[in-house]
Amino acid sequence: MTPKPTELLTVAEVLAELRIPRRTWQRWRELGTGPQCVRLPNRELRVRRSVLAAWLENLQEAA
Repeated sequence: MTPKPTELLTVAEVLAELRIPRRTWQRWRELGTGPQCVRLPNRELRVRRSVLAAWLENLQEAA
């Protein structure tokens, strides 16, 4: 199954995909260096798959 670019990922899904600890994610959020998130009305965060892909692509170009 091909992921849809508009798919909203949970923080847990992003952590699993990037293989990072939650503390790293929290630090990126504090520093404003992580991928942009969507905050749902229930206050949970989601990350659009397309935003995560663009963020990773930008990191690759900067390396």
